Amino acid sequence: MTIVVRTLSDQVFEIVLERIVSGDIPTGSPIRQDALAAELGVSKIPLREALARLEQEGLLVSQANRGYTVRPMSAEQADEIYALRLAIEPAAAACAAAEATARDRAEAEAAYHALDAAAAENLTEVAVRNRDFHTALVRPGGRVLTTQLVERLAVLAERYVIAHLQPAGREDRAHVEHRQMIDAWLARDGKTVEALVTQHLSATRDDLRAQFGASQ
Repeated sequence: MTIVVRTLSDQVFEIVLERIVSGDIPTGSPIRQDALAAELGVSKIPLREALARLEQEGLLVSQANRGYTVRPMSAEQADEIYALRLAIEPAAAACAAAEATARDRAEAEAAYHALDAAAAENLTEVAVRNRDFHTALVRPGGRVLTTQLVERLAVLAERYVIAHLQPAGREDRAHVEHRQMIDAWLARDGKTVEALVTQHLSATRDDLRAQFGASQ
């Protein structure tokens, strides 16, 4: 049995991340650390640790005399995130499908069902469950660095996942693609898994390119 211990800094990280992804902390607005620490009922130390980590993840930027602000979304960042995911994730998921234990398979299927059950009107939850699902497909096999990279990229992608799912019909398509991916993964069909994950990530990248191009 694996026991996961989440530090206070980890908990603050997840809370602030959710607020960034949901837009509750607006892009460009300074994060008022005193007020946020008081609201969360924590000292400034775990908050600063969480903010520093979010800066390392590429979600915040720090400036002298202004503190931390949310990094704006951009077509360039979206393209880079998905290019990196395409370079790592499809092959990693295919390898993990072959090596997954019964427990790994149960966890991946549970992650799929949690994503499937996430309410469409709460896209922030959908983005988090999407991260959990994609990470579950690559975790088996003990490739710790690969799993960490995939999870970090999935964290960075969360705001883009929300943007991608907003147009009508996108969530229905994503549902079908995720179902196909988990079915092939559970069948240990590595070749199909790699092809489906590649297709899924490529289509999302293409959609985001079109969306950002239209908004410029």
